[in-house]
Amino acid sequence: MSTVQSRPIIGAGVNRVDGACKVTGAAPYPMDFDAPGQAYAALVQSTIAAGRIVRIDTDAAEASPGVITVLTHTNAPRLRRAPVSKLGASPPPPLQDDRVLHYGQHIAVVVAETQEQATAAARLVSAEYERADPLLDLMDPRAPQIDDPWGMDHSRGEAAAALATADVTVEATYTTADNTNNPLGPFATLASWDGDRLTVHDTTQWPFVVRSTLAAVFKVPESSVRVLAPYVGGGFGAGLRVWPHVVLTAAAARVLQRPVKLVLTRPQMFTSVGHRPKSVQRITVGATRAGDLVGMDHRSVSPVAMEDDDYEPVASGTAFAYTCPNVFTQDRQARLNIPNPTSMRAPAEAQGNFALESALDELSYRLGMDPLDLRLRNYAELHPVHALPWSSNALRECYEVGAQRFGWSRRNPAPRSMRDGDRLVGYGMAGVSYPWFAMDCHAEATLHRDGSALVRSAATDIGTGTYTVMTQLAAECLGLRLGQVRFDLGDSDMPVAPQAGGSGLTAALGNAVFDACARLVRRFVELAAGDRGSPLYGAAPESVEVTHGRIHPIGQPHLGEAYTDVLGRHELVELTANGYSRPRSRDELGMALSGAFAAKFVEVHVDADLGLVRIARIVSVIDGGRILNEKTARSQIVGGTVGGIGMALFEDTVTDVPSGRIANGTLSDYLVPVNADVPDMDVVFVGDPDRASPIGTKGIGEVGLVGVAAAVANAVHHATGKRIRSLPITLDALL
Repeated sequence: MSTVQSRPIIGAGVNRVDGACKVTGAAPYPMDFDAPGQAYAALVQSTIAAGRIVRIDTDAAEASPGVITVLTHTNAPRLRRAPVSKLGASPPPPLQDDRVLHYGQHIAVVVAETQEQATAAARLVSAEYERADPLLDLMDPRAPQIDDPWGMDHSRGEAAAALATADVTVEATYTTADNTNNPLGPFATLASWDGDRLTVHDTTQWPFVVRSTLAAVFKVPESSVRVLAPYVGGGFGAGLRVWPHVVLTAAAARVLQRPVKLVLTRPQMFTSVGHRPKSVQRITVGATRAGDLVGMDHRSVSPVAMEDDDYEPVASGTAFAYTCPNVFTQDRQARLNIPNPTSMRAPAEAQGNFALESALDELSYRLGMDPLDLRLRNYAELHPVHALPWSSNALRECYEVGAQRFGWSRRNPAPRSMRDGDRLVGYGMAGVSYPWFAMDCHAEATLHRDGSALVRSAATDIGTGTYTVMTQLAAECLGLRLGQVRFDLGDSDMPVAPQAGGSGLTAALGNAVFDACARLVRRFVELAAGDRGSPLYGAAPESVEVTHGRIHPIGQPHLGEAYTDVLGRHELVELTANGYSRPRSRDELGMALSGAFAAKFVEVHVDADLGLVRIARIVSVIDGGRILNEKTARSQIVGGTVGGIGMALFEDTVTDVPSGRIANGTLSDYLVPVNADVPDMDVVFVGDPDRASPIGTKGIGEVGLVGVAAAVANAVHHATGKRIRSLPITLDALL
């Protein structure tokens, strides 16, 4: 039968199958949906960071034109918190008591006949507070501490003793700022009840977690909740949780027994759908004079909201990044009066890699050793924690190919030694070892009498190209042209799929689609093999393949018959098969499961007088296993790299102290890279298909961002001689 195992490492770079509907405006995003008779909701948010509501006055709002109702903690339905998912729990349901835990917390929702009426009335709601002193400082000793809730702290060997006797050590503190996800499309929810059946259009990266959460919160069966998200305008991790505004919209719709629609404003996006939490990291690395790592100690502190359990194990990646016999990692959280943090592209690894790869760069200078040579010398041939061979690992090739394409050998190692006119020139690099992650997934494949196929799964496409690569994969597995296959997603009534996040969807969904298509072909072969009227009578499934919609003996396309012939002879309109994938354990495989690997090389130019940093070029070499579509994969790496540039040079969600207000909560105040900040990028894919995955893929959605900030900071040091240990790198740090 058709198989993907014989495919080359780089798949065809076809155009997106959903591209035309997106560029013509035909793609319906969550905020584009409407329902007959719908009302519109607007949020009222707290103007303090800690305390309680003494009185909330809704009289003027309720008397405002078009207003239907105003829900506050005094009259909102009593709701229960949803159970924990595999990525943690969603935030507690809103409007359940008078407490205020962060600035911008939802304290009321106004529902009116039009959006304009709801927005105007929301401004008329007033609240009186009993204020408390908010905890806003990550290092405040009063902040309640949380120790490693997921059991990811790591210790092997004797790190403290090894570092005490190391020939050369680097000990430093690195900090990263709060960043806000800021997808271009504001998050939106449209909720409709029909008795106890709830239909929700939502901006989500995980329809099934929305379904299970809303079912638990409103005490209805999961089968009574349908979540639709055929197109999502970006998320970067913000769509992985069920936020309070989603629950509020559904609650208002249930109270009113009519559809309700809510669209967040841009400032509300800064307080309502998460952000990448800041970090303070203390790291010590030690080595022999020859450059062999002997010990690493990496400890982080990051914030979490007062009643949330989002977890960012910032230091955990250090445990498996390099060969080192003595390693200690520890992650702690401090509870603060802040909006709930959440995953943001490359969560935890983005912050932790910055500290680790910066510290290794510092170590290379202490040793008088090329930074690339230091990493090559400590490349992990086996998984450092499990002492098993990797299911795939081309990090060494990433380094070597990247260095050659970048021209690393032209680098003068001395800081401030390279110039281009008045600009200081710096070369920097970083290695990336991204953790493996996958979940169970289901898919369904159907072949119709007209020879077309429909493949379905309840995943989402947040712009990563899922529609396209799954259409490609299904077409190849079924032996059909691309135009004969339609892939549908974004509906919780479809087969169960995991989230679009954690670089885990492509492998999980791809393997499920592969399995569904293989089972579908097998069903056709079994029908034909048992039919004396078929030229495939008696054929074994392993003896045939499918090309151009025809099942035939391997290598003999002129024999056999078409799918449509089999359906017609058996008087069938269609034939369907269900597929399933589950992640295999290292015990089953006898090898360590590998995420993506990468090497990043950056050239920066720094104005010697003004401290202005410009990135001249970036080379990213990626081991992502089998790449299903080179064009969409390259776009993933380019997009992630732009995010890395933002993290390195621009992005900083500023909290005003002591009010707790986000001071730059608009796109005019929150800096992100624009075209002028983004250089031409060289993206290269290397490596072999991953042996842990039937289709050989590894996710690459996150790895494009990781390592960019460290490579930029290391290049800035090479250019200027100044070691910057805090992100973002701003002008004042270089003057």
